[in-house]
Amino acid sequence: MNINEFDYNLPEELIAQTPLKNRSASRMLVLNKTTGESKDDVFISLPNYLKKGDVLVINDTKVIPARLIGTKEETGATIELLLLKELEDNKWECLSRPAKRLQVGTKIVFGANDLVAEVIEKKDEGIVHVKLLYEGILMEILDKLGEMPLPPYIKEKLNDKDRYQTVYAKNLGSAAAPTAGLHFTNELLNELKQVGIIITNVTLHVGLGTFRPVEEENILDHKMHSEYYEMSEETAVILNKAKEEKRRIIAVGTTSTRVLETIASKYNSFKACSGNTDIFIYPGYEFKAIDCLITNFHLPKSTLVMLVSALAGRENILRAYEKAIDLKYRFFSFGDAMFITND
Repeated sequence: MNINEFDYNLPEELIAQTPLKNRSASRMLVLNKTTGESKDDVFISLPNYLKKGDVLVINDTKVIPARLIGTKEETGATIELLLLKELEDNKWECLSRPAKRLQVGTKIVFGANDLVAEVIEKKDEGIVHVKLLYEGILMEILDKLGEMPLPPYIKEKLNDKDRYQTVYAKNLGSAAAPTAGLHFTNELLNELKQVGIIITNVTLHVGLGTFRPVEEENILDHKMHSEYYEMSEETAVILNKAKEEKRRIIAVGTTSTRVLETIASKYNSFKACSGNTDIFIYPGYEFKAIDCLITNFHLPKSTLVMLVSALAGRENILRAYEKAIDLKYRFFSFGDAMFITND
């Protein structure tokens, strides 16, 4: 399967640089995965497309202000670190820039010596492992020194850190937001509950996979990085009952999808568990967990375009993307939404 099969041309001006003032005022393209037909709507209309008993699965991960700008202790050269995930005991996997300036033993200083990162291992593709040295509580230090790790295609400064968090973000650990969830407000979630929609949560801490492009011509040669996930007993019971009663399971975002499909593939049902997943979903994949998906519009040639193509069909997705471009939808993290439905 060739990477160019998942390419499309996007005018740069359609890449959303800032979030909308009102989260749920985003537009929403509703795509019927069976017929390929699509409809232009707004996200606040989501309740019109859901049925009593549908289960909406959200990812409750919380983004840490993981982008740090510091200086090399020896030379004063500027170094940027993006904390991706904690390995153990204050040791972190990071994306570094410029990586060539770092060697094992290099120390990077942040703030007025509030935080020091010592390189303990160098990997490929700019990845380093560091030991963080500090006094106090790390998350308080990151709140003071760190910035939200916005994707490189967003050039505007984010004035309100909370706008790169979902309203239900709870479990700290992500290096990027599960952006499909950014469209929800507490008011909309309450409205959905009132009309009989069941809302439950999983956790997937978004890591390097979000930032890593697919560079191999044959997508089957692409290696996914693993990301940590959790499912509670309560969520497993809700999902198993929905499956038994043939009620729809609707994932909010590709991150929730990856958790659900990982667990369903491993156990042939849902169960309370945690672990790391490197599941790669592309056309030909048989979905075992989800029926529908709320998502954003994804980068050309990305694993996320492949995932939605697996669910709705590549031609249907590319045709829907073409329509969204014609209608001047806003794309990517702060952009508009797509609801892939089965009716």
